[in-house]
Amino acid sequence: MNRKVTAIALAAIIWATAAQGFLMFKQGRCLCIGPGMKAVKMAEIEKASVIYPSNGCDKVEVIVTMKAHKRQRCLDPRSKQARLIMQAIEKKNFLRRQNM
Repeated sequence: MNRKVTAIALAAIIWATAAQGFLMFKQGRCLCIGPGMKAVKMAEIEKASVIYPSNGCDKVEVIVTMKAHKRQRCLDPRSKQARLIMQAIEKKNFLRRQNM
C-alpha cells in the first residue's frame, strides 16, 4: 500500500511539473508580455529596436530603451509611434545596405 501511494504521489508531481512547463512555452519566448504601450515621449528614448517574428516568438516586438535608468519599454506594434519607429529603422538599414 505504501508503495502505491508513493508511486501515485511521484506521478502527480511529475505531471504537475510537466504541465507547468508546457504552459510556459505556449506563447513562445517573447520579450514583451501583453500588448505594450501606445506611446512614450520621444525625448526620453535612447535606443529603439524591432524584433521580427521567429521560431521563439510569433509576433513583432518594438522595444525602446529609455535614457533614464536604461529601462526598456515595449510598444504596441500597431500604434502610430511604433510604426514610425519601424519605418525609420527599416530606412536606416536600407541606406546602410546601399552604402556597402
